[in-house]
Amino acid sequence: MSTNKPEFKDYLGWLETTSTIALPKNYETYFNTITAIMKADLENSELWIKILENLREYNDEYYIKTNYQLFREYTPSIVIKPYQSFLLKTYRKNILENKRWPDEPFVGWYFPENWLSRINDTIRTLFEVKYLDGVEFLISKIETLCKERNDRFEYHLEARDEGYYAGHVYITQQFEIPKITWDTEIITPKVEIQITTQLQEVIRQLLHNYYEENRKSTDKSENWQWKFRSNEFSANYLGHILHYLEGMIVEVRDESRHEKEKPL
Repeated sequence: MSTNKPEFKDYLGWLETTSTIALPKNYETYFNTITAIMKADLENSELWIKILENLREYNDEYYIKTNYQLFREYTPSIVIKPYQSFLLKTYRKNILENKRWPDEPFVGWYFPENWLSRINDTIRTLFEVKYLDGVEFLISKIETLCKERNDRFEYHLEARDEGYYAGHVYITQQFEIPKITWDTEIITPKVEIQITTQLQEVIRQLLHNYYEENRKSTDKSENWQWKFRSNEFSANYLGHILHYLEGMIVEVRDESRHEKEKPL
């Protein structure tokens, strides 16, 4: 095996020669069919229905605590990771982030026979809260609900060098899906719930195309923090600055409330 990391454009060719199961020509159609089944199953699950039912209760509790609304609206939807984005994530796992290359990653290859079970955001949803402290508040509510139901729950507060900030909640769910051979199997992937602020989501949408292209590159810039004329410098620090400002907004908001509550 070559020690040079293949570019994303060559990734399918690498899979053909490395994977134990070759991707059929209609695999994208298969992927779209399977993930549509998973999405429908999750939408009809007791967990998802209960989360939606509880949103107004969570908002009211946050309002009592802060005098501010937690959400602007109550319309989160479950979405499917597009096939090319899914394939790109397996490329990152197998190639770009693989510190043992050209050997398999410490956790093993992400190959067609296992990657639907192992990629943790194939089925996902996004909650936008109005203020920064609302991220951990909502995480704690979903955690309590999962504990009551004995659902496997984990979360991470993401804070990346690239200026990305969000809470990522992962809940393990069970799905029965057709295999490529069209008999069925049970898989237990993690469903991702992203929780971010409205402002961070605006920035993410604006910079989405930049981040997607940057993820495909094997040539990562070093010391981007000093390349102040580069796109990386502008995009990454915009996220950091916004996160700082949101923290200051919450601090000023809470100080103002405390001042109003002081006895005359």
